[in-house]
Amino acid sequence: MNIKTEKLDLIEWISRLNDSSVIERLRAIKDDYTKSKDWYADLNDQELASINRGLKDIEEGRMNSHESAKQIYGKYL
Repeated sequence: MNIKTEKLDLIEWISRLNDSSVIERLRAIKDDYTKSKDWYADLNDQELASINRGLKDIEEGRMNSHESAKQIYGKYL
């Protein structure tokens, strides 16, 4: 099933629902979901630029293995 069909199915089910405890749980889920904010939206320009540089490095093959990183930075941990 695709997401649109799933949503319509849930809407139909909720519209027939008479159990207040289930409705309260759904409300809590909705509130939690609404409150959760994507951390990406809070990044500043410098942080976004740094992420984009890293992604470009990956695309261009400029990466180190996990083992290599442990050898290089292990003394700082």
